Amino acid sequence: MDDHRRAYSLKAPGPAGSPLSFPGRRSFPPLDEHLVEPEVTRDEIIGGRRVVAMPAKEPHATRQFQLDYVLEPHIAPGYLGAADLLTRVDVDSDFASDACVYKDEIDPQTGTRYLEELAFEVVSEQNEADVTEKALRMHRRGVRRIFAIFVKGVRRVCEWSSESRSWCILDASSHIEDSCLQVPLPVAALLDAAAANQAVVEALAAQGDPTIRRREAAAKAKTILQFLDARGITVSSPQREEILRCDDLDHLDRWARRAALASSAAEVLAE
Repeated sequence: MDDHRRAYSLKAPGPAGSPLSFPGRRSFPPLDEHLVEPEVTRDEIIGGRRVVAMPAKEPHATRQFQLDYVLEPHIAPGYLGAADLLTRVDVDSDFASDACVYKDEIDPQTGTRYLEELAFEVVSEQNEADVTEKALRMHRRGVRRIFAIFVKGVRRVCEWSSESRSWCILDASSHIEDSCLQVPLPVAALLDAAAANQAVVEALAAQGDPTIRRREAAAKAKTILQFLDARGITVSSPQREEILRCDDLDHLDRWARRAALASSAAEVLAE
């Protein structure tokens, strides 16, 4: 950090600098009215303090890349994911989470993008007190759920609890379920590369991704043929081709059930 740089003004630049006020809520500046210069400086402002968001090294960098990889296919229609999205959190805070999810619409109350609903932070060399303060300020702004992935020492995924004002460890075998997510996000996928790959495949399959669907169909067709062969049931070349060519998963599931009892391949394929 270069302490000789000029201090930031806590009044946002530009003519549209008036905070927004909502009934029953404290006043906040507009989300995109920044104290720092986006994409020009590495600085963030947390509670009026300048913090330099330094380039990452392992394990932070690899875990953040994996976070983006896993999160994207899980996002529900109508929502967007973003990395390092700078947000004016309050009057004297302007910073970005490592990844976030927010509604893919314009907020009619503000005329700009919606606030993040989910926020994820990868924590390695970063001061834990800063991460906690960021969580406090994001929650106060209205971010619904905030997660931290701790990658040094005992690796763990935690969710911020506004009730206890602390980080609660999530069970590695559990899932994050939310309206922003099309399918539940396995916690293990945020910690382990193999679990991440499996989670991505399952999320894409749930979306009906054609490549994943073809691979799933091919695997089921191969299993049907292997089962019939193990039972000693003859399958002609046209019948084999029909099974292998089928990409309808419901058809394949029906054929697989019949293959357990049928006395011939024709009986399996009968409509």
